[in-house]
Amino acid sequence: MPPEVERYRKPTRILHWVHAGAFIVLFFTGLILFLPAPISLLASDSWTRLIHRIAAIVFVVPPVLYAITNWQATVKGIKEAFTWGVEDLGWLQAAPRYYFLGEEEAMPPQGHMNTGQKMWWLMVIVFSVLFVITGVVMWFLKTTAPPVLLQWMVFIHDVAFITTGTMFFVHVYLSVFHPMMAEAWDSMAKGRVSSEYVQKHHGKWYEELAREKEVKS
Repeated sequence: MPPEVERYRKPTRILHWVHAGAFIVLFFTGLILFLPAPISLLASDSWTRLIHRIAAIVFVVPPVLYAITNWQATVKGIKEAFTWGVEDLGWLQAAPRYYFLGEEEAMPPQGHMNTGQKMWWLMVIVFSVLFVITGVVMWFLKTTAPPVLLQWMVFIHDVAFITTGTMFFVHVYLSVFHPMMAEAWDSMAKGRVSSEYVQKHHGKWYEELAREKEVKS
């Protein structure tokens, strides 16, 4: 096994950072609507709404382009988000002891993504679809859609905003600040992590890589 293992390819990392940047802009320009007056009045036919819509385009277009140019990787990634097994149940049971008490031995071997990462990735897929559908209705059909439909779109959009916004900060904490995930940042910053980190945090994937190396040799 080489000293470092490629975890994410460059196109995937670029998409991640562009998409994350767009989400951050969308989050804060949307958050203004939840703040009390006079701050919330900034969103009324102002520059924040324009920025929100530009960020929405950036949020949608790059994933579509990535899917077109990296179709196999896209299918593999979506399949990974929707594939769950016994080890995922074990992760859920061991997660509190692992993240709060540092009991690494309690965590069952994980694949390329651990269960927590798959949960976040699944949320990104599902809620992104909800954001796009509800956002299109609110943007382009605001004056023509039935009031009941528009109200439901606003409600679903807000629920998706609150849910993903909360989990986004959890994702950032675990990826950047949690002491047990020391190389998680490297995986998206430079695309590679140490073999030791893979063996320790993604044991199931480490075994797959080792078997592939044996076959090639």
